[in-house]
Amino acid sequence: MQSDPDLERLRGSIDNLDTAIICLLAERFKITQQVGYLKRERGLAAADPEREVQQIARLRQLALESNLDPEFAEKLLGFIVAEVVRHHEAIAADAQ
Repeated sequence: MQSDPDLERLRGSIDNLDTAIICLLAERFKITQQVGYLKRERGLAAADPEREVQQIARLRQLALESNLDPEFAEKLLGFIVAEVVRHHEAIAADAQ
């Protein structure tokens, strides 16, 4: 079966975007780890529900402006935030 150059080009673009997404998530988690240590030092809770509500609203709006399903954006952010909170809880537990 012959390869389709158009399909290969598009798949290459997808692969590049997937790489960028992973690199951006890694950078995001490096920063949220710093936040976790700062929260531990200051005795703050691992989760910040008020901030989460603000972020969801901001990202839903951004999704709408970017022609992305806001429900999907909210689910993705929820997954990321849950992982961040888990990391923050682990950081806080290490201090005890």
